[in-house]
Amino acid sequence: MKLLGVGSRIQHPEWGKGVVTDVSQKHYWVTFIDHGLETIGLDDSFEVLEAVQDDVDRVSLFEMEQALLGILKKWNGLGEVVPIGDKWKGGTMTLQPGDASLSAKEIPVDTFFHKIVMLRDRIRVLEQKINSNKNLEEQEKIDLQQYITRIYGSLTTFNVLFKLKSQQFVGEKSK
Repeated sequence: MKLLGVGSRIQHPEWGKGVVTDVSQKHYWVTFIDHGLETIGLDDSFEVLEAVQDDVDRVSLFEMEQALLGILKKWNGLGEVVPIGDKWKGGTMTLQPGDASLSAKEIPVDTFFHKIVMLRDRIRVLEQKINSNKNLEEQEKIDLQQYITRIYGSLTTFNVLFKLKSQQFVGEKSK
């Protein structure tokens, strides 16, 4: 039996269309369009849509994941992974109203942090769009950039949540 190589396309009766992403002595690792990564036996029943010989360069699963993450970031707006400070993991934040007749609201710190990171990422996109806008005059870009810098400065309160200092908000630097 001739083995299929990485990149071969198949049609599996249960999983549908997929691409062979790795081959072992007993299995094909196949990424199916509708079902994700599955392993199937080398002798399982499936239709070969396009065979690639096994002498092609292999791509590691890590390299494939990195490529897929790059595509997802580009097309789905996923930003960099921003870790929360270890001491905040699993914590909760309590919002206690001034009115004693109202009940407090607990929010997971991780959820709150995720919202802060999304806000930061959207401000960065806004900043990039301003700087690359061909219809704005340079002075207008500078004025808008100053507003963004002040926004970052207002958000430095939340820097305590970030694990890495390099990912924190930075406002106007004193001269």
